[in-house]
Amino acid sequence: MFGFRHSKEPPYLPREVEPGNIESYIQNRLDDQIMWYDQKAQQAQNTYKQMQFFELIVAAAIPLLANYTVSCPAIAFIVGLLGAIVTVIEGTERLGRYHENWIEYRSACETLKHEKNLYLMGAFPYGTDETAEQLFVHNIENLLSSEGNKWKSSNSAVLSPKEKSQSGTGS
Repeated sequence: MFGFRHSKEPPYLPREVEPGNIESYIQNRLDDQIMWYDQKAQQAQNTYKQMQFFELIVAAAIPLLANYTVSCPAIAFIVGLLGAIVTVIEGTERLGRYHENWIEYRSACETLKHEKNLYLMGAFPYGTDETAEQLFVHNIENLLSSEGNKWKSSNSAVLSPKEKSQSGTGS
């Protein structure tokens, strides 16, 4: 539920592309990447929505139970525990970046599909260039490289002082 499961799927190994063969490139590189981004977007979306739903249910219970804390100390403890659960869910979601990953992966997947469709249909810019395959490969590789760079920078960025203070640990 929280994305901590150890995957039993084999590690990702990209397939080899036959040099100079555009069909091999589309099948072994582009389609492979579209499938990877699609699966990762779905996983991130499902995890994000599950966490948000659970957080909503737990958070909604707090004000319902809060009226009974004076008459029953056990309920006061439960309210405090529910508040802690909300904090843990929110922190886990923030650390896992499930919402951001869902958006970024879906965007990359759809952009790759877009470029593939333009190429397959001979639409601009691929329909006007003598070396359409080269332009196509160049654009796809730029997209893939850009996504990899965004992932790297977003996961290795130094936190601002505001973010540090919000994280609660300062580190």
